[in-house]
Amino acid sequence: MRPDSVVTVAQIDDFDDVLDVRSPAEFALDHVPGAASFPVLDNEERARVGTMYVQESPFKARKLGAALVARNIARHIETAFAAHPATWRPLVYCWRGGKRSGAMAHVLRDIGWRAGQLEGGYQSYRRAVLADLAALPQRFALRVICGPTGSGKSSLLAALGEQGAQVLDLEGLARHRGSVLGALPGDPQPSQKMFDSLLWNALRHFDPARPVYVESESRKIGTVQLPTALLEHMRAAPCVRVEPPIGERVRFLVQEYHHCIANPDWLRARLGQLVELQPKDVMAHWMECIDRGAWDELVMDLLVRHYDPLYRRSMSHNFKTMEAAPVLSPATLDAPGLSASAAQLLDQAQETAQDKQRDKQDVLAR
Repeated sequence: MRPDSVVTVAQIDDFDDVLDVRSPAEFALDHVPGAASFPVLDNEERARVGTMYVQESPFKARKLGAALVARNIARHIETAFAAHPATWRPLVYCWRGGKRSGAMAHVLRDIGWRAGQLEGGYQSYRRAVLADLAALPQRFALRVICGPTGSGKSSLLAALGEQGAQVLDLEGLARHRGSVLGALPGDPQPSQKMFDSLLWNALRHFDPARPVYVESESRKIGTVQLPTALLEHMRAAPCVRVEPPIGERVRFLVQEYHHCIANPDWLRARLGQLVELQPKDVMAHWMECIDRGAWDELVMDLLVRHYDPLYRRSMSHNFKTMEAAPVLSPATLDAPGLSASAAQLLDQAQETAQDKQRDKQDVLAR
């Protein structure tokens, strides 16, 4: 029988805090969203113990490890944990739910805190995440926001969220805008495992009774990939097309990608990656626009020659419902325009839901 202090992934939310006692390097690669890093062995200490275990003896390694773990647990108790009341209930996990988390949880329980230990540790958590990502997407009624580059899809999602809609911001989770210029300066992308964790955490908190709005995406967003189950569910879901005037798209992109304009050398290097997709004269024209600071001209040409054709090919292949989708035609992509578009979209969704309810009642009344 499993003791009450050993818990499963499904019970994570029952605890006040989640303590990851693995090394900082392990934590950086992936961790339970919301967990805090309280290593009982830091990167160097873990390497020392592991090397001693292999090269000298397991007994010596366990002695060294025990001393280091005890010292680090004491430091955490005297500093970060000192102000916690007797009612504090932390959940502790390590790599396999073994010695590292067991040592921390044992000491915390002896003090009087109601500490739990995650059964199977991070490994069981990772298995649960992958299993849920294969099953969770089907629980939700997705509404896919489609639109060419510069149509303000991500900003529209934010406006929908501000008005109470459920929003899955994949580019926000991926820390990337999904194009050759999509990297966010000074903000590296998460690892694939961390992206999976963030996505899992977002999905598990949605209400299946309400629609979830999401932006149309390809399989990859920068360096991370969407789970197959989510991607397939998105591609079969109803779409909404956002089609602002191209001049407004240019204005919006120049404003949104100011960090690219501020770094012309970086911009040249990124656009240079398209050399195999565009004729030499087109590439030369783009570089000349950068030299002259002709940003509106550059963005317009990028849209017409590269991004819009790429978008049409991708959408016709991957989102079969797009052609019959309702169209939003915002005149502006500033905050008031996006807020109005979000309100219009939510009103349309409510009207559609009411129509379906009336049709259902009519059928039952016959």
